[in-house]
Order: sequence, then C-alpha cells, then structure tokens
Amino acid sequence: MPAAFSSPLAQALAADVLERFSRYVQIDTQSSYDRERSPSTPGQLELARLLAGELEAIGLTDARVDHHGYVYATVPATVAGSPVIGLIAHLDTSPDAPGAGVVPIVHRDYGGGVIELPKDGTRLDPAQMPRLSELIGHDLVTSSGDTLLGADDKAGVAAIMAAVAYLCSHPDLRRPTLRIAFTPDEEIGHGATLFDVPGFGARCAYTLDGSGRGELQDESFTAVEVQIDIDGVGVHPGTATGKLVSALRAAAQIVTALPSDRLTPETTSGREGFIHPHRLTGTTDHAHLRFIVRDFDEALLDTHVALLREAADGVLAASPGLRLGFEVIRQYRNMREYIARDPEIVRAAEEAFAAEGVEPVRDPIRGGTDGSRLSEMGLATPNIFDGGYEYHSRREFASLQDMACAAAVVVRLAEVWARR
Repeated sequence: MPAAFSSPLAQALAADVLERFSRYVQIDTQSSYDRERSPSTPGQLELARLLAGELEAIGLTDARVDHHGYVYATVPATVAGSPVIGLIAHLDTSPDAPGAGVVPIVHRDYGGGVIELPKDGTRLDPAQMPRLSELIGHDLVTSSGDTLLGADDKAGVAAIMAAVAYLCSHPDLRRPTLRIAFTPDEEIGHGATLFDVPGFGARCAYTLDGSGRGELQDESFTAVEVQIDIDGVGVHPGTATGKLVSALRAAAQIVTALPSDRLTPETTSGREGFIHPHRLTGTTDHAHLRFIVRDFDEALLDTHVALLREAADGVLAASPGLRLGFEVIRQYRNMREYIARDPEIVRAAEEAFAAEGVEPVRDPIRGGTDGSRLSEMGLATPNIFDGGYEYHSRREFASLQDMACAAAVVVRLAEVWARR
C-alpha cells in the first residue's frame, strides 16, 4: 500500500471517490449572492437530482430532493437501537472565483516543486503554499487554472457518497441509522436556512467541509454581514461645482478609513477577527458595500461592527448631502457552546480518526460551516476534513489520498456510533 494512503480501507475507496469527484466538479454549482430562491442557481439543482438518483441506485429508497433543493436520504441501521447520525456536505461552490467549465486534471504521485496549470498562468508553488510540501507522493487534482476546482465542498460530497456506497455494499459492517443531507447555498450563508432539522431526526451530525487530513473542528467564527447603502447627489460633472456628492467616492472613503495593518483577513490569524469588504458596487448616485465581520468572541465582534459604523459616520459627517443606510445581518454563531453540551459527539469522531490512524488537528475554523447554524438550531454538528486546499481560488486543489481518508473516516464513524 502506498504510504500516502491512511489505510487499506482508504485505498479501497479511492477509485470511487475520484470518479465521483471528477464528475461532480464539472457541474457548475456556484451560488449567487443575489439569491431570490433556494437554490440560488440552477446548477445546484442539477447536482442535487444527480445525487438523489445515485443514492437511489445505491439502494436508499427514500432519497429525494425537496422543493428548496436539499437532498435527503437514509442509510438503514444494521445494529438495532443505535442512534441516528447525520452526514452533511454542501452542493454549491463559491461565487468568488470563476466556476463554470471546470476541467479536472489529476497529477499522479506529486514529486514536489511547482505545478504549472495550462491556463491563465496559474501555478501551485510550495513557496507560497507550504501544505504542498506535505503532500509529496499524493495524487493531486486541480482545475486547468482558469476556474476554481470545486473541492469546497464536492470533496466532502464525494467522500460521503463513496462511504455510503461502501457501507451499503458491505451489509456485514456495523452501522447506526445514517441520515444524509446535501445543502444548497452554503457559500452565501444560507445552507442551513431551510434545513429540516426535525425531519432530519438525528442526534447529531458531521459536516465534511474542512480541508487537510486530520481537521476536526468544533469551534467557528461568530459572523455578521454589514451592508451599507449610500445615496449621493448626481449632476453633470462639467457643472458639478458645489453640487455633486459622489456615493462611489464615499464608499471608497469608508473602506480606506478602516485599519489596513490589522483587522483584515491578510493581517490576522489564529483567534484574531477581521472586517473584510468583499463587494462594492456603485455609481455617483448610489453605492452598495458589503462587509463580512468575524470573530470568535461575540463582544469583540460588536467592537468591530462599532468601528465600521464609526468609519461610515465619519464619512457621512464630512459630506453633507449624503444619505447612508447601515444594516447588520446576523449570519452564524460560534458552534462551540452548542457542541460542548454533548462531549460524546467529538469523542466519537476522535475514535473514528484513531481507527483510521489519523491524528486530529483541533484548530478552530476561521470561517463557518453549515454546522455553525445547525448547531444553533439544535443539531450539534462539528466539522471533519475533506481533503481540499486553497479554497475559493484558481489554485484550489484536492488530494485523492486525503479525500479517500475522509471517506474511510465516515465508515469508521459509523462503526463507532454502532457500538453506542
């Protein structure tokens, strides 16, 4: 067995994981920030229907896509009296990088060094991406360089599907009732919005939406989005003296009034939060700004929002004639407090990791998952790795060995819960 595989089980799952993953990433499932319905884009529904059909072909008789685009199915237990456990991944990919026309490329037995992708001059360079140096000998999957790959979260989808297929083809293996769900629009913060927690009926669940091998996360950011709308005064620029008040210029001034040496994603790490302007659209008459504000501590999050409000008010005061709207939209909370109420959930995952020979990596998520919202909604849901890296970029890639390891952990997790 090649050393990069965590176990013979992972090696046995690898071919199925790769085949599924390679098919799934070719479906354009980017979500849209301007969501008018669920799912926000038709490609997500295409993938949802495909997965429901595959689950039915595996033998899950209740596989379905509901009217919001969520996929639900049940793997029956082989051990009577065992609890109901959920497995969740999301259908959509990020709208922050091109996502249509993904062409997956498999780079077998990575030997180190730079990987030059065929389009747009995209390079995977260990000097900028240190995790690559840990993956020598792995089979890496990339896009062609002009799109993201979609490992976030189709690596998680493929791992769950391969694990479910394996469990159903090995009825001698001990397992509890497993509830499967694939959610739309996670990348725009709506993956759990219409999730049927009572109907799902699980004691707890696990998202496969992490990154490198070993990640096991029961803590996430607390998050809000701040939307600022600015109305200016438009007039012909040739006769604008003393009249024009530019909403677009005011939007730029709000961004530049914020710290650039702290409280930004690129200057923070660990448990530090940030204020991130991620969308700006506008004209002289009207501008619209969107910020994501993050911290692990809710009190600190409030201070970040207050700092942003102060910057906006300062620009407003300096520009008579502007009108400004400031809206704070709660997105999700740190899931730690909800998961900590039932320590058995994380202990079971740690046992599954140990059975697969994987050391847990317990760093908190500098972001959120469906589990952040679901935990608050009453379904405690920690997060497990899926084998993808460099998310939301053209440099995104996945390790086949790590994806297969994630699938193997799911099989081990079923056995662990069956013993309970």
